[in-house]
Amino acid sequence: MLPEQAYALIFAPHPDDAEGGIGGTMVRWAREGKAIVLVVCTNGDKGTNDPKIKPADLIVMREAEQRAAAACMGVREVIFLGHPDQELRDEPVFRREVARLIRQYRPEVVATTDPGRRYMTHPDHRNTGRVVLDAVSLYSHNLYAFPELYFEEGLELHRTKEMLLWGAEESNCCLDITETFDAKMAALHCHVTQFGEPTPERGKRMRERSKQQAEKENFELGESLHKVNMMGPPPPTPPPPPEQK
Repeated sequence: MLPEQAYALIFAPHPDDAEGGIGGTMVRWAREGKAIVLVVCTNGDKGTNDPKIKPADLIVMREAEQRAAAACMGVREVIFLGHPDQELRDEPVFRREVARLIRQYRPEVVATTDPGRRYMTHPDHRNTGRVVLDAVSLYSHNLYAFPELYFEEGLELHRTKEMLLWGAEESNCCLDITETFDAKMAALHCHVTQFGEPTPERGKRMRERSKQQAEKENFELGESLHKVNMMGPPPPTPPPPPEQK
């Protein structure tokens, strides 16, 4: 049985990435009654320079932090793909996982980190953005891109309406998070392994950043994103896949 359709499917390279990039928007969607599913692609096992913390323990800690942050944002479901930190690759296994989730949840919106950011970038961010963009552009609605998803798993093709990319050097939209900024910060504060205990300075810095992003808008605080309309002419639709036993 397929899971319930989600309005938005968010692909984050690591725990905490989505909160900083699009957390306020995720909160607003959830408050509007829209179902949000967060996919965390890596286990975050290398996200510390503290030699006292072992990678296996860090995985458990960061998963707990991510679940707490998701609760702050009203996220319906969190999926952990569990790839090792710093080892994400643009390769078939990862592509298939992303395409499968898009076909399962059939989102109107897919959001992830912008893969085209130059110079200061993390390879996990770059590869996550690239694979997700390619999955939305092709793999999720092409019959013979991973044909086993259709013929063996019974997953129909799906065409997503739009993508939102955070961390873009060239944003083309800014979404209002004035009423959801505090919830975004509460979610970020859950990630103690990454940011330490909450401080007034952190909140002040993030608020100023959100003000700068919204400086050309008629609202106070915003999240700057790059929006891509993905709805081109639809290809011929194949018949429903064989019923799975």
